[in-house]
Amino acid sequence: MPRKSLKGRLIYSGKGSGRVLKSDVPLGLFGHLEPKTGVYHEAGHPLDGKCVKGRVLAFPRAKGSTVGSYILYALRKTGKAPAAMLLCECDTIVAVGSIIGSIPTLDRVDIAALPDGAMVKVEGREVFLASH
Repeated sequence: MPRKSLKGRLIYSGKGSGRVLKSDVPLGLFGHLEPKTGVYHEAGHPLDGKCVKGRVLAFPRAKGSTVGSYILYALRKTGKAPAAMLLCECDTIVAVGSIIGSIPTLDRVDIAALPDGAMVKVEGREVFLASH
């Protein structure tokens, strides 16, 4: 039986698996995502208080400072990085951060088709959803 899958444009190749941590609104990396803990802090944001470590982080796009690239790199160095990132639209800040942080990343992904908390595996430019 074939697994349900989605495809995206490859930003940084690799393999990663975990539960989806999804936001339907953009993420601010600098000032909101704490590299030492992996916890996102932004009052009123759907991910406020949630940890990205080992999760497949799905969000439409990033917002904010160019320091966001370094935040993604720092998450890798502290062991708090997401297993992969899936975006609707990747900007250069997230692209550079995913490369220097070695975080498998795709964009042009239909994140609406990804239920929050679903188990997924990212391989190359494909996202495989585990059957329920």
